[in-house]
Amino acid sequence: MRFSTVLAASAAALVTAHPGHDHTGEMLQRRDFISNVKRSDLSHCAAKLKARGVEQRATMRRRALHDARTKRGVVGRDVSDKNKSHHSNKCYNAETPLDVIFSSNTSCLLSPEVTEGPYYVAGEYIRQNIVEEEEGVPLTLDIAIYDVDTCDPISDAWVEIWHCNSTGVYSGVASGGDYSDAPENLDTTFLRGFQQSDRDGAISFDTIYPGHYSGRTQHIHVMVHPDATPRANQTIQDTTASHVGQIYFDQDLSDSVETLSPYSTNTQPVTTNDEDMLLDQSLATGDAIVEYVLLGETVADGILGWISFGINTTYAADVNAAATYYESGGVENESSGGGPGFKN
Repeated sequence: MRFSTVLAASAAALVTAHPGHDHTGEMLQRRDFISNVKRSDLSHCAAKLKARGVEQRATMRRRALHDARTKRGVVGRDVSDKNKSHHSNKCYNAETPLDVIFSSNTSCLLSPEVTEGPYYVAGEYIRQNIVEEEEGVPLTLDIAIYDVDTCDPISDAWVEIWHCNSTGVYSGVASGGDYSDAPENLDTTFLRGFQQSDRDGAISFDTIYPGHYSGRTQHIHVMVHPDATPRANQTIQDTTASHVGQIYFDQDLSDSVETLSPYSTNTQPVTTNDEDMLLDQSLATGDAIVEYVLLGETVADGILGWISFGINTTYAADVNAAATYYESGGVENESSGGGPGFKN
């Protein structure tokens, strides 16, 4: 299958907390793309997806994920934007049917800005569970991708996510906490992985809630690879026809998570949603904040989150990996241009 993807869950902005990487070109590229697209979200797809049974299957999928991980009641959230409380006005409680809770979808357009950053790592594992030994609040993330023009689910595409751990450190790159040099970190693979989309364009990952680091609010990177080929060791190394976006979380949810250990041991300054310029840009083309339910009475019991992406299939570009992971370990790409300790 050959098509190009456009990821717009995150937009590029000039963020001074990210030394060594100028986002200006990305901002201009994004503005040009958005000004020429016909659709900027999936709102026009609702009737078609419902008629084809995609909505009902999504409900059943999330119910199964929920039932497999839940302990007690659930609490609903209804995402609007970063400056408002996201408590639902529908009074969801432990008795509310899950098909009611799961009937709405957060969605946004995945746009073409080159936001993989200089610390994107190629060669990661195909796996649903990407936690490894990392500690944190359990998070099951359900992602669905659709053609923004036809409203058809995009199946058989390889979808990759990666994010920092509970104390703000990424695996696979020569960077530690607070942008410190950590070359030994090149051989780590935690909180990175691939899944292939099903007939409904859906994939799910088991991970932990991301922490924060200087200059960025809590977020998860997402990339779609439409033509990737798995290697014999069940990893994928593909840097063509792919674009990256970012997804975000309610501020009150992040605040609750940050009170728990090991998140509370992170001494890096906190950047809120309101202060994150990349989130500002992404909200211009839809809602890049995940909807979610709690899997128990408290945040510590775990979270099920979901989000839908609209993809424009007429755009293609290459991405630049800061490092590549091989069976023998990670190898840094000196031409990635990020400089020591840079994170995006």
